Amino acid sequence: MRAGRRMLALAAGIALAGCASTAADDVDSAWRPGYLWQSVRGHLGMLAEARPVDAVMADPATAPALRERLALSREMRDYAVRALALPDNASYRRYADLGRTAAVWNVVAAPELSLALKTWCFPVLGCVGYRGYFDRAEAERLATALRERGWEVNVYGVPAYSTLGKLPGAWFADPLLNTFVGQGEVDLARLIFHELAHQVAYAADDTGFNESYATAVERLGSRQWLREHGRTDLIEATARLDRRRAEFRAMTMAARERLDALYRSTASDDDKRRRKAELIAALRDEYARWRDGQWGGDRAYDAWFENVSNAKLGVLAAYNQQVPAFDALFEREGRDWPRFHAAVKDLAARPKAERDAALAALTARAGAALSPSATR
Repeated sequence: MRAGRRMLALAAGIALAGCASTAADDVDSAWRPGYLWQSVRGHLGMLAEARPVDAVMADPATAPALRERLALSREMRDYAVRALALPDNASYRRYADLGRTAAVWNVVAAPELSLALKTWCFPVLGCVGYRGYFDRAEAERLATALRERGWEVNVYGVPAYSTLGKLPGAWFADPLLNTFVGQGEVDLARLIFHELAHQVAYAADDTGFNESYATAVERLGSRQWLREHGRTDLIEATARLDRRRAEFRAMTMAARERLDALYRSTASDDDKRRRKAELIAALRDEYARWRDGQWGGDRAYDAWFENVSNAKLGVLAAYNQQVPAFDALFEREGRDWPRFHAAVKDLAARPKAERDAALAALTARAGAALSPSATR
């Protein structure tokens, strides 16, 4: 009986992280035996590959470059506890080489004339706007089934996911993976801090809240890490990249708002389709001007713009929309990490409408404090 409960807890935890059904014809429900089996099998297979970081580092067969990255990740993991008040547990203290480029592949979908992401719901843990697979072929099969029903779909690889620290024992803890441990120092720190933040606070049925909070933690935490380690070179380079990302988000979110207004209008569906095509073409043209002008020919976002869709725009909004509110909350709490996390947990426990109103008020106050009239 205990083993059965543990397997159900495991399946539920993975479901939350976005691991999903093997049945492409079952596009609406994620709570099916095939889904659970795929989730459990994939996650257990990943955990079976994991070894303690110290053991991997001591292994003579470990490549020097990997040994260096694991040493850095261990330092970041300890820093997350000591300096950022993130959980002190077994997560990210083991390492697994999966032999593939992503931990899971997520599928997101949105209607042709709406930016509302399709959601899949799970018992106890709520609803999320994506479904993930350990096998990319399974993700593509679901994507095909959704497209046949008229959905716009995006499939993308995810380097890591969180089981929210819900599973018992060190063996079940989320490991470091080859899919992300080789990233640059800033990206590695951000990923570890982001995934640990999911273990601190989680609001069921609110992907925007959960991802925006974790994104705020990764950015605030990585900046603090760089300052305290004297990495002025990376601070400047990261600031440039973050400005570019902010410009990308501003560009795409402005287009998203124009599309949202169009979809909510009383125009006919044919007119909406025509105008939608014009707005997406204008977005691509704007990107090309930024890329070839202010960005000096940097083509890092070319792949994203190859196929602009409601699904892609919906995911961007979910991950970034409320980040300024969490930045403002961090300032309100005196840049004190335990107080900040406690305030976020309090928000997570509130009804969604109340939570959204509180975050909107934080954003408004922060904007007012930075306005020219407020600083005269």
